[in-house]
Amino acid sequence: MSASPLVVPAVDALQTSSRPASSRPASSPFMRQTSATAAASSSNATPGSSRLAGEPAMPPATLDLAEQMNEDERRKYVKGKKLGEGTYANVYLGHARHDPSILVAIKKIKVQKEYRDGLAPDAVRELKHLQELHHPNIISLLSVFSTKGQNINLVLEYLPLGDLEMLIRDTDRVRYGAPDIKAWMGMLARAVWFCHDNFVLHRDIKPNNLLIAADGEIKLADFGLARSFADPYARMTTNVITRWYRPPELLYGARHYSGAVDIWSVGLVFAELIIRSPYLPGNSEIDQISLICRQIGTPTEENWPGVTSLPGYTTTGESVPVWGKEAYMTRFGAVGADGVDLLVRTLALDPRKRITARGMLEHRWWRVEPRPTRKEDLPRKSGGGGDEKLGADLKRRPGQLDDDRGSKVARKLDFGALAK
Repeated sequence: MSASPLVVPAVDALQTSSRPASSRPASSPFMRQTSATAAASSSNATPGSSRLAGEPAMPPATLDLAEQMNEDERRKYVKGKKLGEGTYANVYLGHARHDPSILVAIKKIKVQKEYRDGLAPDAVRELKHLQELHHPNIISLLSVFSTKGQNINLVLEYLPLGDLEMLIRDTDRVRYGAPDIKAWMGMLARAVWFCHDNFVLHRDIKPNNLLIAADGEIKLADFGLARSFADPYARMTTNVITRWYRPPELLYGARHYSGAVDIWSVGLVFAELIIRSPYLPGNSEIDQISLICRQIGTPTEENWPGVTSLPGYTTTGESVPVWGKEAYMTRFGAVGADGVDLLVRTLALDPRKRITARGMLEHRWWRVEPRPTRKEDLPRKSGGGGDEKLGADLKRRPGQLDDDRGSKVARKLDFGALAK
């Protein structure tokens, strides 16, 4: 795994904490309980020792080693009230048995009968990548165990403040400015950098996949569409990333692409934070291309060599020159000239000219005033509802593309029928 993001002075927007990077663990604070819990488990397993108060009996000796390990893992957590219920999964509030103050979200994935092994490929993707990626700005997977009926349970860190979309949409009660946007964008950029540095494409970055922890930290979630970087000859599916955040190369049918697809999505989240509404809310793929041509510029061989050879290449209306930085300043000037420069670089039509995640972290915008808001002081949605939103976010099937936002109808992907 890669090391922590770039080491910068304490005043820099890239720093996640006031403590030195070398002393700051990348994984969730819950993970630090592992050794203590293991020690307690070992102590309890000693013949003649007494169980902790309220702790269930040890699993019967007839279980094989794998079953005993699964049972030991299950016993570490206590399941509480249901936060959400869906056809794909149920979500519960829970806590660590050894310390009830440590809250968790337990996502019970239901057996999917249409799949031979009972677990959908998108669930396998989510499980695989969450086990591999440990970073303060990526949702932490604390444990995995199965229950009767072979349901898989994912124990995730508890994120009680909803998601970024809630804050953006609540224009009546939530006020925020350039320092807050800079703080949120720094967290998102670090999460994407860490994914790409570990050769993982997220492929569905959008505001309601950015969950908010109790301390204000943004956490990138839903890795159901994630995949490892392909080799140069592997064909990849274009049917990823929710339409409003989908880059032009995917709309044009590119079957080979890079982390630039995530950067485009990051840029549109950036734009949405500034104007507090989706920047390119297309009603269809053709409409999405039309919006890109009008609001960013028409892709041509001059600004994107090779674009006309993509299988789905098309344009709508008359050709519009690529917008320059000055054109963006009118609508996005709230983040300053340097912030607009970063936005323009994320929305380059040619993916080869788009800024990288590391390039984003090295951009000068982070080092100019205003400085980012401390995470503890970031705006929060008042009036509660965080638990319900957490349940709604986690019960969704990973990899559901919310392409029809108005009607709340999501497209379900059949990965068995799609190219990798």
